[in-house]
Amino acid sequence: MATEEELFASVDALLEEEPQLPSPPERARLREAAGITQARLAVALKTSTQTVKNWENGRSEPKEPRLSAYQRLLKGWAAKHPAHPAHPAHGATPAPAAAPRSAPVPEAFTGPAEPEAESTAPAQAPAAPAAPERPAARRPVTSSRRPAVKKATQPALDPRFPHGPLAVLDGDGSAFGVNGIVLDCPATTIPQLVEWTLRESGLGAPKLHRNGKESDPLIVLTAAAAVNLGLPERLEGHEQRRSLRLPDDHPVVKQVTRAKWKLTQRGFGPWARIYRPAQAGQRQCVQLAVLSWDALDNRAWPGVAEMEPAHIARVLGVYAQRVITPRGSTAVSGLELMTALRPPTRAVQDRATGNWVSGHNPGSLGTEPVDPAPPEATQEHPVVVNSGWEGGFLDEEAYQWMRDLDLLTGEEAALPWVVGLDLNTAFLAAAARLMVGLSGPEHVRHPHFDKRIPGSWLVDLSHIELDPRLPSPFTPSGVRPTGPAWYQTHTVAYAQELGYNVQPTEAYLRRETGAYLDPWHDRLKTAYVDTLADLGVTKDLSDTEFLAAMERHKQAEPGLAAVLVAIKATVKGGVGKLRERPQGRHYKDGDRWPALERPTWRPDIRAAVISKARVNMHRKMLKMAEFTGLYPLAVLSDCVVYPSPGRSPLDFLPYSTSGKPIPGAFRLGSTPGLAKVEGVQEMAWAVDLMEQGLNPARHIKGGDAVLDEGE
Repeated sequence: MATEEELFASVDALLEEEPQLPSPPERARLREAAGITQARLAVALKTSTQTVKNWENGRSEPKEPRLSAYQRLLKGWAAKHPAHPAHPAHGATPAPAAAPRSAPVPEAFTGPAEPEAESTAPAQAPAAPAAPERPAARRPVTSSRRPAVKKATQPALDPRFPHGPLAVLDGDGSAFGVNGIVLDCPATTIPQLVEWTLRESGLGAPKLHRNGKESDPLIVLTAAAAVNLGLPERLEGHEQRRSLRLPDDHPVVKQVTRAKWKLTQRGFGPWARIYRPAQAGQRQCVQLAVLSWDALDNRAWPGVAEMEPAHIARVLGVYAQRVITPRGSTAVSGLELMTALRPPTRAVQDRATGNWVSGHNPGSLGTEPVDPAPPEATQEHPVVVNSGWEGGFLDEEAYQWMRDLDLLTGEEAALPWVVGLDLNTAFLAAAARLMVGLSGPEHVRHPHFDKRIPGSWLVDLSHIELDPRLPSPFTPSGVRPTGPAWYQTHTVAYAQELGYNVQPTEAYLRRETGAYLDPWHDRLKTAYVDTLADLGVTKDLSDTEFLAAMERHKQAEPGLAAVLVAIKATVKGGVGKLRERPQGRHYKDGDRWPALERPTWRPDIRAAVISKARVNMHRKMLKMAEFTGLYPLAVLSDCVVYPSPGRSPLDFLPYSTSGKPIPGAFRLGSTPGLAKVEGVQEMAWAVDLMEQGLNPARHIKGGDAVLDEGE
């Protein structure tokens, strides 16, 4: 039998344990019964209103010294307001595995109140009992004018990944996830962090295609978290940002190796992928991103790296839900999205054995890289260097053109303004229903041109004479070609469309074709349109309302505005990655570089996208000249500058007598391929730049556009 001393010791141990609280629904009931608002309680406990909300819906738990004070308050309220029989007093509910803590969580990117979180919080195990319906009058008032749109930003729940696709780890061991979740992360080393992420965190995302793979969980490390895990706060000493990585003898790299984890060939850099070979079909891989190593390039993620961890989690969470869990730069994510939506393999049944084996997935690029035709390659590519090819190359690039000042009329020069129109995600619009080659190139002499066949054609288009106030549609410089050259199918087809005869002398054609980029286009288009709608720019606005909404949209929520920039960078960077060039000062022409081992190293597909985008731009400029008599001053990629009598594009865009935009010309709107205002300047400003040989389209916004990360 236990002695009195032993019993007292056991009781004392219980008394010293952390105070237990009522369940989250009971906490809310007691506060409401006392007539106290969440904001007033937050002031009393010297915390934020959102933190109190988290305590009351089970997202996080208080810690000392607030824990004891909060428990004392709840006990006092419980004595005054005992539970009604219909609402029996709840005992303390155990916290979920990887339990949230009490770090404050912002309610939105900029801090305004949101609808109550119970309806959108991810499932946690074990789940807290459902709270009884509270009177509507006691619910917080939301500042969102579009609750349905706000709800749409929440990731879909998957029971295998109850805490969403990613988390941002701070220096105190708090891992901030999507929807305001805050998890406790006890890891003190990188191997421990990887184990915790895979075994306990509940992080990850479902596959985007039934034949694909689940997205690996992403852990974003703040500078403090990186230092706590043994990493340097900054990674310096390299000439190129892309080559940043820890040396192989760094203690953290050795820890990873000793724990029998592996790093990809890129090593431990700003985006580190740590994995073990799959066993029984189960992936074991964690993606890390180190903020203080510039993992989030400010050109693609403006201002995000400087946000609080919870804000960063929300921004990346929206991107992960709408696009893909980030796996590197936006360019890398754009390329990975192509493969995730068009997996190279699928399960097929072997007719001989009846067993299920891995087979080619129709419509995909397969698992093996395909060498390009010599004119589709780059000058340093092995197929060029080894063959001694001197037959020229495709020059399918975006426009960089400005009109000769001698062709500026007095009437145009008298107009007071120039307005830059930018086509929304022009490359994405060009990817819609784009037929590309899925097989290797076939060399053909004296082919008959067929616009249905993707390929590269050697043809002379120098005889085609167009209005010199427009750029030539056949060259990125806008200068009329001087002789035979290689062109992608869309460029040659446009010459036919303009009424000219084309007679190719040689071609490299791909007979197996498909709309490989269609699902990529569809997903990114939806992401772009939905994010703009969240920022108040919807498809149902009139042109006047659209222009006003675009003036305001970046100030609406900086976090969502950053997501929009990232989506656009994903499009441009993904297309650029299709022809990624070799990196590093030690590279020698003719050597293979890592990108060539990807089935998605396809310069011909990149050329098809850019060719179609440039042709689309020229077609619109031609329609504008036909209906308005206006000609552009300059073009840079997807931005075109027009002289205007007023500061608004409404002053020169063509409309029918019924007020509808003229089909085929530039139109304002929020969907890919439609136009928005890039910038407005005085005509004298544009003329001054042109006299200096500078392109007004490059500078009309007041800054350079997001760079093509794939180049």
